[in-house]
Amino acid sequence: MLDFDTAQAQIAARGQAPTATLSAPLDALAGRVLAQDMIATLDLPPADNSAMDGYALRLADYAPGRSLPIQQRCYAGETPEALRPGQAIRLFTGSLLPAGADTVVMQEDCHEADEAVQILQPPQRGLHIRRRGEDMARNTIVLPRGTLLGPAHIAILAAQGLDHAAVYPRLRLGLLTTGDELIAPGEPLPPAAIYNSNGPMLTALCQQMNTEVCHVLHVPDQPAQTEAALRTLLADCDLVLSIGGASVGEKDLIKPAIEALGGALDLWRVSMKPGKPVALADIGGRPIVCLPGNPVSAFVVFTLLVTPLIRALQGRIDIFPPVQRGTLRSEKPWGGGTRDDFLRVQVAYGDALPALTPHVQQSSGAMSSLAWAHGLARVPSGEPVSDGTPLDWYALADWLR
Repeated sequence: MLDFDTAQAQIAARGQAPTATLSAPLDALAGRVLAQDMIATLDLPPADNSAMDGYALRLADYAPGRSLPIQQRCYAGETPEALRPGQAIRLFTGSLLPAGADTVVMQEDCHEADEAVQILQPPQRGLHIRRRGEDMARNTIVLPRGTLLGPAHIAILAAQGLDHAAVYPRLRLGLLTTGDELIAPGEPLPPAAIYNSNGPMLTALCQQMNTEVCHVLHVPDQPAQTEAALRTLLADCDLVLSIGGASVGEKDLIKPAIEALGGALDLWRVSMKPGKPVALADIGGRPIVCLPGNPVSAFVVFTLLVTPLIRALQGRIDIFPPVQRGTLRSEKPWGGGTRDDFLRVQVAYGDALPALTPHVQQSSGAMSSLAWAHGLARVPSGEPVSDGTPLDWYALADWLR
């Protein structure tokens, strides 16, 4: 069997960043990937300003019990006068620091009466002043190419005065489910049939990854229909995911369909549980990943093996989210088999490492455990592990975005 880390790396290596770019407005940037380094053209703050409502003064003018005449009241957006010796200027959060001032005292430490202010606490030079460029300095990279843009990144672009940014096109993705036994949800369910949960599940997972799902196709176990569906997906999509039908059984028709279209399928037995059968192919420069047909296995393989490929194809710089450490909390041992076991766990945070509690049902058919879980804890093959064992774990919130 191919070890998990090798399989993960080999699939991710098939992903190349797009070469095309487009310009998108601020209100269309969320979930897009930045296609060029964004270099600051402005210092932010653009000038020294007050971080508090308070008073600007020269520290040398302070003395216990001394009152300083209020020279001016200066609001944010106004230009203050130069501070005269022995006086103070009333400021508000965001007000520009007057020339000559070296200290801001917040209003809670002051008493104002008769157009004069008394400082009640000894001030510190430079306190409560935001310095020019301390947040973003002109001519520095404020957002690197490959950043997945969210609200905080869009705020940075707007603060630099930008109303558009260059981004990569959305990754176009196609899904193919296979099997005579699968019925679309909402249709009458014949005997010996099951509803197709893989199609809706993988669609939602791909959309959560900020991809454009162009097609969600289902075919029965018929060679001609399987080949025709793959042709459609390859014509319109940058990445194709098939679910089921890629093993070596009589009705596993993905492999011959890929070969008929000029591709070669690498069928792996990956050392992971759930999710052992995984296949990878390439036709005309478009990768195809074949996932197991079991929904839990498909979910785990997508999360751990496919999402790094998606991030690479999107042009993102961080294609592997962090792997965290936690402590197993369980009354019974786990693992001990010949494959790495990825347990569905809930995570509780405390003073030490997070506590990882496995779902009681780790069967590959237990779909309810996916909705329950916060992450996947990796139990290495070999010796079983018990309560208190430190383990690596993969947070779904990190790996599915």
